Amino acid sequence: MPKVIDSTPKADGFRMPGEFEPHAGTWILWPERPDNWRLGAKPAQKAFVEVASAIARFEPVTMGVSHAQFANARQMLPPEVRVVEISNDDSWVRDCGPTFVVNDEGVVRGVDWDFNAWGGLVDGLYFPWDKDDAVACKICEIEGVDRYKAPVVLEGGSIHVDGEGTCFVTEECLLSEGRNPDLSKEEIEAALCDYLGCEKVIWIPLGIYNDETNGHVDNIFAVVRPGVVVIAWTDDESDPQYARSVAAKEALEAATDARGRALEVHTIHIPDPLLITEEESQGVDAVDGTLPRLPGDRQAASYINYYVVNGGVLVPAFGDRHDEAARVKLQELYPDRAVVAIESAREIILGGGNVHCITQQQPRG
Repeated sequence: MPKVIDSTPKADGFRMPGEFEPHAGTWILWPERPDNWRLGAKPAQKAFVEVASAIARFEPVTMGVSHAQFANARQMLPPEVRVVEISNDDSWVRDCGPTFVVNDEGVVRGVDWDFNAWGGLVDGLYFPWDKDDAVACKICEIEGVDRYKAPVVLEGGSIHVDGEGTCFVTEECLLSEGRNPDLSKEEIEAALCDYLGCEKVIWIPLGIYNDETNGHVDNIFAVVRPGVVVIAWTDDESDPQYARSVAAKEALEAATDARGRALEVHTIHIPDPLLITEEESQGVDAVDGTLPRLPGDRQAASYINYYVVNGGVLVPAFGDRHDEAARVKLQELYPDRAVVAIESAREIILGGGNVHCITQQQPRG
């Protein structure tokens, strides 16, 4: 039976692999809450089917679904996607699911972080979040892997690693008041190193403008491979994102990773400002305690919220003039992988995230 290990991954010789390392498969959670996803989540469900089907070309996919939506999800998804019943509050498995770690013998374990819906009672996005907080434990149970219970509030979208000892985060998110206000920056760094098996943390000042997750790193930054990274960029100096991207680029170019390497920093231009339309806003139910979706709200759209799978890269497409340049750049950065555009990415960003936010890799070990 899977158990909770009273130690840390680092002490036991475990590390979080880079996303570009081989996967055993991918986890996703099915969308359904009508106060986040418009029109009863039907458009979002079609988008999640597109993502799951694309991933299934490259590796196994498991969809966690509530009891109420199980039959519907099973009917909508292709037969090669495994469907399991997992109660949840919303569909962001990157953030509420486990972070998997491996050792040199190929053993895989899970890290179960505290989850509080991106800020708890300070600036969280919904209440309650108890079902989401239990998702990591349930996935580890289903997979039969032991887990560590990390004593910090953290989401998987707020960390990136190179698999060789370096962790990348944003100050905007990890130092936000709704996460771990009782911990110093140094204490947070120590926890990251202990539970991810890292040696060094590189801090990026800010994430994407108007990102309701307090600036998750996975929307502005990604690791292509050790020593090579890519960030979201804009050439428009009047855009609020410009200063944020410049600050990220300067921080990364001034840093060295855990192996002492200077970083090769690439850029991908963000799409033009993506604003919620009146029609899109009207399709979302209003509920006390849930962040509203209002007409004219700018979404934190970024091509950096892509997901790397075995032999492939899934990149958001927004019907924007920058879509093709982003795809071409990613193909240059990942010459040995097929770059697949997710055409329904606008539907996912309307819920607050994108392709990377709705997926969680399980390493092969």
